[in-house]
Amino acid sequence: MSTNTTTVERNLRKERIGVVTSDKMNKSVVVTVERRVMHPKYGKFVKRSSTFMAHDEKGDAHIGDTVRIMETRPISKLKRWRVVEIVERAK
Repeated sequence: MSTNTTTVERNLRKERIGVVTSDKMNKSVVVTVERRVMHPKYGKFVKRSSTFMAHDEKGDAHIGDTVRIMETRPISKLKRWRVVEIVERAK
């Protein structure tokens, strides 16, 4: 029974959709993910952003592209995400 739960937990990887802000590295991109959070006192929605270094094996993603990234094992010092697909190309 314990082997079944470990395989289920392993497949629950986080996915985020964000915009590529830098593609100047080899096989790496910087992705900015924006989320909207309600302000605790005023109740207004505020934009918060996080940046992730993601592994891009083919080097297809460029600045302005919207991409889907998935959590993965550590690839380097800062990379723990990989690009799954390019949702929309920059115009």
